[in-house]
Amino acid sequence: MSVNKKRALALFSGGLDSLVAVKYMEKIGVEVISIFFSTPFFPPDKALKMAEINDIKLEIIDITDKHLEMLKNPRYGFGKCLNPCIDCHGLMFNILYDYLETYDADFMISGEVLKQRPMSQTKNALIAVGKISRHADLIVRPLSQKLIQDTLPIRENWINKEDLLDIQGRTRARQIQLAQELGIKEYPNSGGGCLLTDKGYTKRLKDLMDYDSVNKEYLQFLPYGRHFRINDNTKLIITRVKQESDIITPLLKEELVLKCKNIPGPLGIIQSKKENSQDVINLCASILLRYNAKSADQEVVSFGKVFVLENEITIDKISEIELNKFKIN
Repeated sequence: MSVNKKRALALFSGGLDSLVAVKYMEKIGVEVISIFFSTPFFPPDKALKMAEINDIKLEIIDITDKHLEMLKNPRYGFGKCLNPCIDCHGLMFNILYDYLETYDADFMISGEVLKQRPMSQTKNALIAVGKISRHADLIVRPLSQKLIQDTLPIRENWINKEDLLDIQGRTRARQIQLAQELGIKEYPNSGGGCLLTDKGYTKRLKDLMDYDSVNKEYLQFLPYGRHFRINDNTKLIITRVKQESDIITPLLKEELVLKCKNIPGPLGIIQSKKENSQDVINLCASILLRYNAKSADQEVVSFGKVFVLENEITIDKISEIELNKFKIN
């Protein structure tokens, strides 16, 4: 790297804005290293795909533990669901700062656009993100930087403010035009990739939070199946389709698995902090029957751990009225 050329670390999501931000900074002479921070709520698949298609080298860093800690009590609260967007962005910049030395980088960038999102991208929200990050003076938002306060890289003339942009609002017209000019080959449709903005998912997550059960193991199962709260220590998951059963099967460790012995159908997965009583197993088996389309009102259900289903019970299907007491979503 030449004496004058600067290097930036980019918060990269794989969305249109982050793609344009990275490519645009490279165009004006800044070397960019793109970083994706991974958690169970925003996995790296989309970012990896977009980076590969558009010739961007991408580093994946898991921040699950720090993110879960923040999620317990975000300073600026949640959006419509359980999305703590301001605190999340601030945390990411805070962590990204710690990698500046590792990558011999000078400052940080993101694809944030002023007024694009009503909670997290107003002027006040961007200021709040900077405060949480504790390193606001090293953040540049190239797509909107002409409209917001100068930071150190601009004051020190590491980059020329006139080279930066003044995009604001929710329309993506200018970003799409820039994508064409910058040779971006593909970008995803607008819309979040964060599960914390999904109503169904966050209902399940809120249940885990209410019962002090948020951990990496349980979070793996949240996107799949139907979920039921059995008691303070126990929940049940019932798969909807075979594809979900195929995804969940490799994740199983100490969970108790239930399935109808004599007819094909969904799996039941019991997650519990304590040893399951026979009454709990019976209840879960009766719920499982309700979601097996081929089930009679009474069936034999096999159960055991990691598919050693050496136990059996004959159980009646639960009534719809009784079932509603246990539904999470």
